[in-house]
Amino acid sequence: MKAVRFHEYGDPSVLRYEDVEQPVPGTGQVRIRVAATSFNSVDGNIRGGFMQGPIPVQLPHTPGIDVAGTVDALGEGVAGIAVGDDVIGFLPMDGTGAAAQYVLAPAGALSPAPKSIPLADAAALPLVGLTAYQALFDHGKLTAGQRVLINGAGGAVGGYAVQLAKNAGAHVIATASPRSSQAVTSAGADEVIDHTTTSVSTAVTEPVDIALNLAPVAPDELAALVTLVRPGGVVVNTTVWMPAPSDEERDVRGIDLFVRSDADQLDQLVALADRGELRVDVAERVPLAELPGLHARAADGAVHGKVIVVPSAA
Repeated sequence: MKAVRFHEYGDPSVLRYEDVEQPVPGTGQVRIRVAATSFNSVDGNIRGGFMQGPIPVQLPHTPGIDVAGTVDALGEGVAGIAVGDDVIGFLPMDGTGAAAQYVLAPAGALSPAPKSIPLADAAALPLVGLTAYQALFDHGKLTAGQRVLINGAGGAVGGYAVQLAKNAGAHVIATASPRSSQAVTSAGADEVIDHTTTSVSTAVTEPVDIALNLAPVAPDELAALVTLVRPGGVVVNTTVWMPAPSDEERDVRGIDLFVRSDADQLDQLVALADRGELRVDVAERVPLAELPGLHARAADGAVHGKVIVVPSAA
């Protein structure tokens, strides 16, 4: 089968589109014929060698944490999944990824794919959808009527975070550039702040219950978010190379989010999508052979929105 792998850490040129052996599922695993994976920024960080501590991978390594596809073989001990099932999942970050025609996945990490969108497009959901869900509900403890600030709402996680917060009955304040402001508004934001022209600290005039930071902002900008949160509130931060700020005197917690695979939560996101309550947006569809070029564009800051990566038929 075809896969994209890197044999050493480095810039996007280390990625190779090559022939590899088709994997055989072990106990508790299924093999998936990949309809698509997606590009996530962490893919570039793993390839560059910057995540060897928290996410040790074995070289050569195939990237691709998200998967959407069709089960085509079962390992021993797998129940509740059948050959022919369409599934999606968030694969182990330190394992072999889905930038290939076939991939192995732990059966317990998979959810039935949404039926309301094309199977390949569903690869845009798992990692970023779970990041938004866990930030708002696991860590933010969001409830109806609360005020939420989503800093960096124009990205892929932000689009889901705005929708989920709005669905939960929150008042959503979002920051976005002019390029993405319309998308953020259509996702349901009540207020949109143009962070290219306006200071977030100045624009937010009433305290929020949750400040969710999704943007690689300067340290002083991240620190300023804590001043916008009411006593007892929380700052949830996904840019983990800068720790989340907190304010012990006012009981404002700072939480650094490390997203985890959770099939039950993914089931909930799929149900929302199938009910028309969660829009799955795909900005681009890129052939698997062009993944090295996609990594290069991302390194140059030229990728906007969620991109799925589609292998050719085996």
